[in-house]
Amino acid sequence: MDNLWVERDARAMARRYQGAGVNQDVALCVYGTRLLGSEPRLVQHGGGNTSVKTMMRDVTGADVEVLCVKGSGADMAVIEPHGLPAVRLAGLQALAGLPALSDEDMVNTQRCNLLDAAAPNPSVETLLHAFLPHKFITHTHANAVLALTDQPDGAEICAAVYGKRAALVPYLMPGFGLAKLAREVFETAPDCEGLILLKHGIFAFGATAREAYERMIALVDLAEHHLSRGRKRRPRAAAAPRRLAAVAEVAPILRGLVAEPAGEEGQWRRMVMVHRNGPAILDFIAGAEVRRYAFSGVVTPDHVIRTKSKPLLLPAPEAGALDDFRTQAEAALAAYTADYRAYFARQNAASLPPKTALDPLPRVMLVPGQGLYGFGKSARDAAIAADIAETAIAVIADAESIGRFESIAEADIFAVEYWSLEQAKLGKAAEKPLARQVVAITGGAGAIGVACARAFAAAGAEVALLDRDGAAVGKAAASVGGLGLACDVTKPKEVDAAFARIAETYGGLDILISNAGAAWSGRIGTVAESVLRESFELNFFAHQRVAQAALRLMLAQRTGGVLLFNTSKQAVNPGPDFGPYGLPKAATLFLSRQYALDHGADGIRSNAVNADRIRSGLLTDEMVTARARARKVSEKAYMAGNLLGREVTAADVAQAFLDLALARKTTAAVLTVDGGNIAAALR
Repeated sequence: MDNLWVERDARAMARRYQGAGVNQDVALCVYGTRLLGSEPRLVQHGGGNTSVKTMMRDVTGADVEVLCVKGSGADMAVIEPHGLPAVRLAGLQALAGLPALSDEDMVNTQRCNLLDAAAPNPSVETLLHAFLPHKFITHTHANAVLALTDQPDGAEICAAVYGKRAALVPYLMPGFGLAKLAREVFETAPDCEGLILLKHGIFAFGATAREAYERMIALVDLAEHHLSRGRKRRPRAAAAPRRLAAVAEVAPILRGLVAEPAGEEGQWRRMVMVHRNGPAILDFIAGAEVRRYAFSGVVTPDHVIRTKSKPLLLPAPEAGALDDFRTQAEAALAAYTADYRAYFARQNAASLPPKTALDPLPRVMLVPGQGLYGFGKSARDAAIAADIAETAIAVIADAESIGRFESIAEADIFAVEYWSLEQAKLGKAAEKPLARQVVAITGGAGAIGVACARAFAAAGAEVALLDRDGAAVGKAAASVGGLGLACDVTKPKEVDAAFARIAETYGGLDILISNAGAAWSGRIGTVAESVLRESFELNFFAHQRVAQAALRLMLAQRTGGVLLFNTSKQAVNPGPDFGPYGLPKAATLFLSRQYALDHGADGIRSNAVNADRIRSGLLTDEMVTARARARKVSEKAYMAGNLLGREVTAADVAQAFLDLALARKTTAAVLTVDGGNIAAALR
């Protein structure tokens, strides 16, 4: 474990924050916290915490000794001073004399002692920081330390590795009891540099931020050296089939399996997926005893809220045998959920007060030969589950390399999984209308494509943008935190590759906005056949091509879906010399209705948007200018040449697509967005 402290950088940060009114102690604590948080072998999403005891001025002008401690769930890698809420130290330390303290009273006391009532909740381990005497304290869930402690004889191993440098604290759930126990252990070894919390993590402390940080690194380094000296080889299981199915084929099946019916018929509570397949992951899954060590429990308690206590282990998916794989996966999932319900019933019987069961679905799936799949309510949450699963794999592999991995007891896992203070880290805000859904938008770098990306991302969807301009679509996707794919929708191989990438990235697809198009003009009696064919290729066949690719994913998921087509007013009201554009658009309008007819029984809705005079959208700026000149009006007047006299924007078209995506009982419809044009109205 490398020591990354650079004194020059630390002092520079202190000077920078001093200008914003942050004292040096807090600034240096922020610097050390970020160093720890940026190392995934030490800290994973929201885990770990740090603190500093310092002086601050309250509203009366009096100097008060406070504990600035990491806020619950804050990301140590990017923490700012406000992420270390200041709590009056005397109010916290007064609790040490109590024989017992409820979680509710602990949280209330911590909040009542905040200098700023609007500050985030202090860490659930605030009292442990407060009860120890050191100025600076650091806490991580270091992989190497967990590999030593997560053993049947973890205490003996750690005693041999650390001697007097670190004292050992038996496992106890975080909170008031652990804080008191940690202080009692420290008082028996007041010269130690840190505390090893068995099956939980490590604390290190010091008189300065640098000392606390460097002691943490040194203590973790000792664990890493012990592991490197004692590794043994693990036997491998039977090899996976020679011909594995592709991840893009398997992912939508798995994503569909963890979707639950919700609300009215046809509604689904989906999850988003990520896939990981590094060598360490594949080796772990290939282990002969994977069913034992993968199901033994979490490597540190707070991981359970992200991954549950165990993953779902699936068979290897053989190419050409996906129906068999689906059947086996369904059976495995049924056994998993039944096991989870039995676990809940066992533990809840002894729980006071009784708990309400969480959903029984796995957040991590292990597939031989393919790797792990992480699931969550968003791409971010799925990535967190996958990151934590990768960490667990690394810790368990190290633990097995020197002995036998052992987690905390089932009752202790349940206590943390259903602990309100841990569940609070996940947040309970109402979800946006398209949360948990994935949308693909063709023509993603154009004005309408970009407007759709913004509208659907704002509604909670994960967004994939496709456009032949790779640089532009990448930029557009980055602006909404989505996936940008260079794809010419007139080329079948590029379409197949793009939709495979969407499946690999998110697990599948729920909404397609088939938007890519371009306008060709010419008098129909004399226009060259090549012009018609070129227009039909983009304005009809490309729509069919991407719709078929989207449909394959939707059918594999078995959770329905939405197909949305950009047809334009030319589909119903052809303009003079505009046949090469209007003819394929009319065919695409019919295509939309055919999908509604043929796949309504699959829960797939298909609708179209009929828009007109959209600058930088259906018409190019040059075409708008030319048409305005031909009519001897201003461009603005041409754009607003409708019954309402209002200009129609790309954002208006995007809103129409969004409205159709949300209209759960509407299919085979055409929504007009043109400000009013009787000639283009359907009748």
